[in-house]
Amino acid sequence: MKGYRITLSSWTASFRYPNLISGYQPSLVVPPLSTIYGLISAAAGKYVSARDLALGYVFKFEHQAIELETIYQFNKKSSPLTTKSNIIRRQILFDNTLWIYGDTPTLAEIFRQPHFQMLLGRSNDLAMVESIQEIDLEPLHELTGLKGTLIPMGTIPMAAPIQALPISFTEDIPRRNIGTRPFFLLDYDYQQIEPVSTRGFFDEELKHQIYWHDYTGL
Repeated sequence: MKGYRITLSSWTASFRYPNLISGYQPSLVVPPLSTIYGLISAAAGKYVSARDLALGYVFKFEHQAIELETIYQFNKKSSPLTTKSNIIRRQILFDNTLWIYGDTPTLAEIFRQPHFQMLLGRSNDLAMVESIQEIDLEPLHELTGLKGTLIPMGTIPMAAPIQALPISFTEDIPRRNIGTRPFFLLDYDYQQIEPVSTRGFFDEELKHQIYWHDYTGL
């Protein structure tokens, strides 16, 4: 099958755990689907959600470290509004590569001339497009080497961390979660033990097995 591979890179990335507001801020080892669709929306210059586009992706980071970060906290109960500074520890991922796979030329065109800055996490985690390639994707019905991605929990047996994450967000303000589900978090060094019987693809050049996230029916 003809497909498209968009390769992006960033110096830093940080994907926060939901519901962690203060104290130590760890990073997810892979971006959630909502981050991927937010990235695509920024490049497209318009709202794109999981209902519009099916895709696969693989993420890799080379290093990680903990940094001290100054944050500013607002006291909403005071009048006038007051702020105070605080220090938190945040986990940062370095030298990142994100491969996004799609089966439509629309996805490739979106990234040829991005409308807005693309981020892999916070506002200073800027990403850039390294390449856009049309490739051959080999269909698979059993995946044995998944890594660097999210896999919905369901009935799939995997020895990996689990986190409830939104698939996408609405475009209205305040934004609402669309389809929050439990996912396995697979880093790029993950060693899969049990095969997964599901739809996917194989990138022969990079040797990536790609889990296909299709939520267009949400």
